Amino acid sequence: MTSWSDHAIWWHLHPLTFTGAEPVALPPGTPPVDRLGRLEPWLDHLVELGCNGLALGPVFASESHGYDTVDHFRIDPRLGTDADFDALVASCRRRGVAVLLDGVFNHVGRGFAAFQDVLARGPAASPYTSWFRIDPDAPGPDGFGYADFEGHRNLVALDHAEPAVADHVTAVMRHWLDRGAAGWRLDAAYAVPTAFWHQVVGRVRDTHPQAWFVGEVIHGDYAAFAAAADLESVTQYELWKAIWSSVNDRNFFELSWALTRHEAYAETMQPLVFVGNHDVTRIASRVDDARHLPHALVVQFTVAGVPSVYAGDEHAFRGVKYDRAGGDAEIRPAFPADPSGLAPEGLPVYRLHQDLIGLRRRHPWLVRSRLKVVHLSNEVFAYRASSVDGGAALVVVLNLADRPFVLDPAPAHRILGSDPAAPPGTVEPHGWVVLGD
Repeated sequence: MTSWSDHAIWWHLHPLTFTGAEPVALPPGTPPVDRLGRLEPWLDHLVELGCNGLALGPVFASESHGYDTVDHFRIDPRLGTDADFDALVASCRRRGVAVLLDGVFNHVGRGFAAFQDVLARGPAASPYTSWFRIDPDAPGPDGFGYADFEGHRNLVALDHAEPAVADHVTAVMRHWLDRGAAGWRLDAAYAVPTAFWHQVVGRVRDTHPQAWFVGEVIHGDYAAFAAAADLESVTQYELWKAIWSSVNDRNFFELSWALTRHEAYAETMQPLVFVGNHDVTRIASRVDDARHLPHALVVQFTVAGVPSVYAGDEHAFRGVKYDRAGGDAEIRPAFPADPSGLAPEGLPVYRLHQDLIGLRRRHPWLVRSRLKVVHLSNEVFAYRASSVDGGAALVVVLNLADRPFVLDPAPAHRILGSDPAAPPGTVEPHGWVVLGD
């Protein structure tokens, strides 16, 4: 039977910054603020865009940006309460929208209760010492050393060989799935042993067989990682990079190479296909020539996998990610109270998203499609996406050149394109087209 995720198209946002929450945790005793409720006016926007999934960044109690969790069982008071979360899930369910949660299980914030116990009692006395990779003899301000996440001392690495850690993560996942979540994004999945994911995900599936799991993986063999970790999906960073890099360099050979690998990955899993997320420069800022932004979007929605749209990209938001403190500010802005506050300049890109998502809805087989290169040069790329059984197909032509390109022979029917009046197979300079029989 086809999984529900075959039809998933996610709209992804970072709740703390999207809703304009405070940059650090509220002082103890401060009443929670229902900012999750501020997402309600955006749910119809999500649906009208064509998406049917809300992929939330961290919503659990944390010290700052959400990725320094201190309590996995509590909604961050800057976002509200359990009741506010339940109300959001109910609003999503009424619209047929699935909710994906962001689980930070590689590391925790220093305020995490188990680590606070280690700080209070010392590594020799605390029953939670085994939860972390602690060196009791290492010098440091705490009187001992510990492993952290990529040099960030406020992100304390968990020890995934400890059975109690696996029990904790399993319990967290089940708790929020019971409350209505449809699946989990596993933050920094690449930093955690695949054997840990395999064990925990398997245990969660015993009670929630329909749950969907996507791991954040940057480099390496995505398919091998997904298989070893027992995940349905991983983040397709390799394709993300090839999409914007190839159009900027006018070098479609890079994209063709990446799509060959992508097709191999898609044979055994559902790669998460994106051109933007909360960790990278906005695609409208990444693409050097604005005429080529549509080309990046066309690729995203005509290849195998599960698409994800980062909130604001559908309105051509701009923003650069900087490798410094506060470097996420441009790519994680606060949004207006409702979609009516969006600038009208973004409407053409919004409508293009609607057209491309509509195309994908009419051709649901694209999630598991196969790809064959039809034409390849530095500035022109044409490929044929077909269903696994070969019974349906689309031909995509992307032209970055200063001159027209004619695909001959070409399918007779123009489905979408940058110039609706052009003959099938003819693509104007810097244009694109999707063709069908």
